[in-house]
Parts: sequence; structure tokens; C-alpha cells
Amino acid sequence: MPAVVLVGAQWGDEGKGKITDFLAEQADCIVRYQGGSNAGHTVELAKEKFMLHLIPSGILHAEKLCVIGNGVVVDLGKVIEEIDGLHQRGIDTSNLRISSRASVVMPYHKKIDEIEDRTKKIGTTKRGIGPTYADKISRIGFRISDLLHEEYFREKFAAEVERKNRLLEDFYDEPGFDADVMLEQLMTQIGILKKYIADTACLVHTDLRVGKNVLFEGAQGTLLDIDHGTYPFVTSSYPTAGGACVGSGIGPTEIGKVIGVAKAYTTRVGEGPFPTELEDATGELLRDRGAEFGVTTGRPRRCGWLDAVILRYAARINGLTDLAITKLDVLDSFETVKICVAYRYKGELLYEFPDNIHVLQECIPEYIEMPGWNQDISQITEFNNLPLATRNYIAKIEELSGVKQSLLAVGPKRSQTIVTNSLF
Repeated sequence: MPAVVLVGAQWGDEGKGKITDFLAEQADCIVRYQGGSNAGHTVELAKEKFMLHLIPSGILHAEKLCVIGNGVVVDLGKVIEEIDGLHQRGIDTSNLRISSRASVVMPYHKKIDEIEDRTKKIGTTKRGIGPTYADKISRIGFRISDLLHEEYFREKFAAEVERKNRLLEDFYDEPGFDADVMLEQLMTQIGILKKYIADTACLVHTDLRVGKNVLFEGAQGTLLDIDHGTYPFVTSSYPTAGGACVGSGIGPTEIGKVIGVAKAYTTRVGEGPFPTELEDATGELLRDRGAEFGVTTGRPRRCGWLDAVILRYAARINGLTDLAITKLDVLDSFETVKICVAYRYKGELLYEFPDNIHVLQECIPEYIEMPGWNQDISQITEFNNLPLATRNYIAKIEELSGVKQSLLAVGPKRSQTIVTNSLF
């Protein structure tokens, strides 16, 4: 089948941008289906580095249709900023389409996000993502299509700004917003973006019907899913494979493959439990070698050994058919490498990921240790040319996760990618 879903198999930041960009060569359409400007994808092309937040990573391929789906919450100013940045670097964006059903991130959403994170300590990016999704679920939010009908929008918007101002001023003791100023800004922004707006579900459906290859690109990762992640230290949407259906407007029978992207080790950003976290020199080495700093926030990522309990969980939740293992070269300098195969909780050995965060917080990782390869693999282009220790490490990941690997990234560039199985 022509529909392939790409998901993060850990806590996000797995290198999905590079894999999306690589697979985009075989795709006709690339769809971003959830999240917002809280996501950050880094793609390297030639000697240039592109950092994308809302626009799908496939935008660097001028002939591919790139879609921001209905499940994404769109900060109009941020997407205009990204478009302008791409234009300045000679990248055409005429192939971009934005769903008319996507919800709009308003300035008051960002203000509320910033205020609430001071007390909740979830570790959000303060980009207004959670409050926008909350308004969407409460049926008081605004879709992009609403802004295209100014007369209707103006009246409803004024009432909502008044309501939000009461919340800010009376409850949070913070200044409110001028509805007229905000409205003028929004109308200017929607005017700029109008040419990109479409019923994207129809576009994607049409491509699938005629047999085109469609790649669905998730943001964040499985362990940040609002239902299946380490709640409450999660994002506000569905980064898992099921989110591709509701976030783009396709049925589940369209999906042929689900590729889980996982680093050769584990990282996470923000608060919450992290069983394999290394708060020592080894963790620092992983962070330095992997350049583990958030694309969106610049925050240093917490680093640890690979967690196979998480990978088994991600395989089950997403129905993974393939693994794409990234940043394998980061482990080049280690004499030995470790993999967490189970958790120990109050004397009991757990092989399945706990459904309770309080249990997870007390879990101690059970490791196996394997020989490292202690050599540079970043220029190797064939799987059989990798050191035996590297191949053994990959084989162990396949065994523990129950999913075959089909792609290995040994560096950030497109050329530093080893494909072992076809993904389309």
C-alpha cells in the first residue's frame, strides 16, 4: 500500500526530520498530522542545515506535495516566518498546503501556556499548543476556515477574547489583549497564507486513490502521546500511528507500513521519569557527541542508554512494521554499550512498560552489556561493511523489540543512510 506512517518510538527528537527528508525522495506527498510549533525537525541538505517546526520536512523536495493536516495546531505567524526563512534560502514553498480544518494558535493561548507551566512544571515549550488543543476539545477554538469568513469570525472572536481577558485579569492577575489589534494581525496573516489553504483531506485521498506514495510525518514521540505516553508529562496530541488517521482525514485501512524511528540510545526533553537517564560523564558524552539540544527551545536533552522496554511498547502501540535507527555513529567511541531489557520495581522484574507513572518513577533499569565497535562508521554505506559489533547491536535491538530494522542513520546527511529493506 502507498501510505507509510513515520512515528517517534521514544520521547521524540529521534531524528524523524532526517528520515522524512530521506524517504520523501520516494514519496509524492508528505503529511504532517499533529502537534504544532512545539516540534522541531532538523534536516541537512548539502552543507546547509534547515530547522523546521510546522512545515513538513519534505518541503526541500520542490516537486512533492507537502501538507499541514487538520490535526496540527497552526501558529499563523510562525508558519509565515518559516515560509519567509525558506524563501530567503532559495526554497520554493508553492507545494505547501495547509488544512482549512486546522486549529489556530492565538496569542492568548501562548500567554496562558506560559503562565500555567510555572505551576504545573510539565516542561512545555510555552508555544500555546496545550491551550489550543484544550479549546479545540471544548469546541470554543477557531479553525483556519473561520478566519476566511471575517464577518462571522469577528463577532465570535471578540466574545472569546473578552472571556480570555477575564481569565487573565481576574484569575491570573495578568494584562489582557486588545481584540481589535489581534484581529487586524490575524486578518493580515490569513491574507498572506490564503493561497496555501485547502481541504487537504481531499488532496491526500485523491493521491492515495491514484496509487501515489504518501508519507505521514509525526512530531514528538510515542512516550509523549496524550493517552499512551508518560502522562501528565506528555504533549497534547496523538504522535502515535493512530493519530495519522484522525489528523489527516484518512481511514486506517489505507496504511501499509508504520516505521518507528529510534535513536541508538535514548533521550528526552523536559520533566518526567526516564529510567535509563545517565546523570554522569557518559550522559554528558552522549549529549556532546549527539548534539542533544532541542531544535525548538535549545534546552539540553537528558540522555541515557537504549531502552528496549520502551521500544517493545512503541511496537505494540503503533503496530510497527519497521525500525529506522538513527545516530548510530554517536556510539562510535564506546568500548561497551548497554541496553535496558527490563525494569526492576520493588524486587519484581517488569518486561512491559508500566501503565502508572508512579511505578515508572521507581523503576530501576536492568541492563545487558555488549561490546562497542570503537571506530568511525559515519562513512559506511553498506550494512555488511559495518563492524561485527555494530551488526550484533542492531540484531539485539531487533530481537528485543520484535521489529526488523530497515534503515540505519550513521550521520546527519542524506548520504549517511543505510537502507536494508524497502520502505515503500
